[in-house]
Amino acid sequence: MNFDYFAKLVAEQAYPKVDAAEAHDLASGFADGCTTWFAVNALRAAECEARLKDEGDKNRKEQLEQKKREHERAKNDARRCYMERAVQRPLALPQDLRLDPWPPQLLNRARLAMEVEFELLTSWYSKDDRLFHVLDNPVRKDKIFGVPYMAAASWKGMLRWACRMQAGLREHLEQGKRFEDWNDPDWILHLFGNEKGEEKKFHEGALVFYPTWFDKIGFEVINPHHRSRRAGTQPIYYEVVPGRRPSENDESTYEEGGKGRLRLLYAPWPGMKGTMRLADWLPSFLQAIEDLLTQYGISAKRTVGWGTAEIKKWKAWRKDTLDGQPIEADSREKLLERLLPNSGDAS
Repeated sequence: MNFDYFAKLVAEQAYPKVDAAEAHDLASGFADGCTTWFAVNALRAAECEARLKDEGDKNRKEQLEQKKREHERAKNDARRCYMERAVQRPLALPQDLRLDPWPPQLLNRARLAMEVEFELLTSWYSKDDRLFHVLDNPVRKDKIFGVPYMAAASWKGMLRWACRMQAGLREHLEQGKRFEDWNDPDWILHLFGNEKGEEKKFHEGALVFYPTWFDKIGFEVINPHHRSRRAGTQPIYYEVVPGRRPSENDESTYEEGGKGRLRLLYAPWPGMKGTMRLADWLPSFLQAIEDLLTQYGISAKRTVGWGTAEIKKWKAWRKDTLDGQPIEADSREKLLERLLPNSGDAS
């Protein structure tokens, strides 16, 4: 006996089940249900629209218009169903599966694990690569458990850019020089390696990045305005990880924004070309992390202020930390003082 997942969803055409008793009800099953519900009614509404153009009978036309309105309402119901459920769902990876183990095991004297806890002040968005979705702009989520996340590769790209800004890229460009003429300093090459295509031989960096998992989903509405009429057109919905915002019932209090953790491991590999002390790169690197989170932002649409955050805690693990407990600090400067007690580079 064959089971057709989407045929079942088409047959349901209603608010998807809440329970997860069957395999197809797990994970993103409710999103699949809402999306299929929306798509089927969008198709049927379009069919009614096409038939209306050729229909001459008045009574038949009225029936088609009525059916079209019903399908349009069903489309809106499907979208509303998804938005209501997405906000209510608990978002976390199953702890029993240990899919996100931390801190790393087997740290040696050369390795340093770091974690930066932060709370979003403005919305975070990264477009999902899923092709079939009830929303036009879904946030990036894990395909199995539906938890929003920022990919490790995104962290690497953004932090490389923030480190370049820390090293003087802004001044380089303001002088009218081209980006192609920029050369990364040794500490950036040591941490990130060279970019593919820059040289014939690719050199891997010493940093290993981990994805960041978020704990909330919300929605932003952008209402584009007609240039001549200056009136709103069709609202555009974005599924986001929400930032901190005033409470709906009491504007003097705030609802917490989505929380996440930047996690990375400094692990220079055996035989790595060149050696560097922590004091050679750590002060500039931590400053770049702080600038990225608090000033530049880590989201798509950063130019409108999305993706800024408040740093709550800095943590680090080394081989010699007591009983595997982290070195904790409330600020970048204090963490540097504890990691580099005799360097005088904590400014």
